[in-house]
Amino acid sequence: MKLIISDSTTVITLLNIGRLDVLKNIFSLVYIPQKVYDEVVIEEKIVLDKEFFVVKEISDKNLYNLLSKSLDAGECESIVLAKEMELSLIIDEKKGRKIASNLGVNIFGFIGLLVLNYKKEMLTKEDTLDVFYKAKEQGFRVGIRLENEFLELIGG
Repeated sequence: MKLIISDSTTVITLLNIGRLDVLKNIFSLVYIPQKVYDEVVIEEKIVLDKEFFVVKEISDKNLYNLLSKSLDAGECESIVLAKEMELSLIIDEKKGRKIASNLGVNIFGFIGLLVLNYKKEMLTKEDTLDVFYKAKEQGFRVGIRLENEFLELIGG
């Protein structure tokens, strides 16, 4: 059983473009902290598959308070939960990625998930590009250097 923690950005992006398969191809369960659940379900009004997304409370309030000085609540709880459960974390915001990495958390981003799907032959090149461009249309932001590396890697 492949488990992971996720921040809200990738979850919202994939659900908005109807491509939850990008996560389900690789993971059997995604833990999300309460603040991420609130962002996705209450703020974005997106219905989550409760069999696949499991809400988990954080314990380390001290680390949360420390992180909350520079990150939003969902990112803070995601990083804390990943530390507590010793699982990898899906997070895309640059500052959050850097902090999570510095705390020893293994991180994935949206692009990394696409590459993993492509390399494991879960998505074709065309499908991978389709997901990428649909995500960009939905407002997913990616730096030009990373976009070029991604396109080069999958031969786009």
